[in-house]
Amino acid sequence: MNFTNFDFDQLFSMSDDSNPLMMLVWILPIILFVFYGQQIQLFVTSREIKKGLKKLDSFREESRTELINYIKNNLNPKEDPVKKIDKFLDYFTIMPVDMDPNGIVDKVRHTVRSREDYTRNHVKSLSPEMSDIELTKVQTLLEIASSLQMIYKIINHMFLTAKKQNNYPLILPLQMILPFIMEQAEAMKEAIPAFKAGQPVGDGIGPMIVGKMMLDCNKETVALETSWAKTEFENRHLHLLKAEGPGSTVGRPADGLEKIITENKIDAIIMIDAALKMEGEDSATIAQGFGAAIGGIGTERFQIEAIAASKEIPIFSIVIKQSVKEAITLMTKEIADIADDVRSQVHEMIRENTAEGQSVVIIGVGNTSGVPQ
Repeated sequence: MNFTNFDFDQLFSMSDDSNPLMMLVWILPIILFVFYGQQIQLFVTSREIKKGLKKLDSFREESRTELINYIKNNLNPKEDPVKKIDKFLDYFTIMPVDMDPNGIVDKVRHTVRSREDYTRNHVKSLSPEMSDIELTKVQTLLEIASSLQMIYKIINHMFLTAKKQNNYPLILPLQMILPFIMEQAEAMKEAIPAFKAGQPVGDGIGPMIVGKMMLDCNKETVALETSWAKTEFENRHLHLLKAEGPGSTVGRPADGLEKIITENKIDAIIMIDAALKMEGEDSATIAQGFGAAIGGIGTERFQIEAIAASKEIPIFSIVIKQSVKEAITLMTKEIADIADDVRSQVHEMIRENTAEGQSVVIIGVGNTSGVPQ
């Protein structure tokens, strides 16, 4: 049989406008979309979101299992940690009321630090022999698992609410933000092996550079999980500050800076940190600027800016661009290789902005996992 000889025009009578079959072919879809368009769009969109939710659920479960197995296999807990871990994962933080913004930063700092102290003490209770380095690792893994659980719950809530109301416009924002959420969630999931193994992550490039400058210097603890060393460079006094490695912590650089400035006259502050690159920018590119280069919820940055403003000390910054995934997963060779270039730029910045005899604080900002000093 030769199928190429069909005359479609004749079959559907496409040239005849009065053919009832042709009228049905055109009119039926229009009627369907007019009366059921939103339901059809809701069905198609829901399928895509369900795929994302399934992935988020697997990330959440995987991170929880990794955390429990790490504690059981490495830390010799006194009792089964599953119940306590599940309780930690559901912990929440209620931020202070901000109707009156006066003093809000102190309130936020107090709330966040109280939570950190509480988590630290209760994680320590899982295994009293746990070293400080292991403690910081477990805290970080707990933060990752807790964040993935919260992301899953929020997205699932938004999805189920839209489905319950059978409301397509309600599901549209979820469809738009889901790719960004998935990128963050996948990055967190892939960060787990690096933190478990105590390896450096991309965010640790600042502490790595300052840590190298601290080699062969006497170090002391200047604030919680924060290390300080003094050295000289071309007749300038350098105060080096970074989180205390190789544990997985960002330290408290603002408290460290406050103590240094109360005991010394400082003429400039230089901060080195990782920064998110824009789309189209290359990873591991270096940029210089002014102002406090530090992420987080803003309390550390506020404190550093307040200290600098009160003493009229200029703040210079150097940032190393990278993606979200690069920032929290194992540091790439490309990022590690620019450490010496950044150090040269720090020296150049010191020469250009200070005179001999003056003092500079250099702060390496970021998670110092796997980065000693």
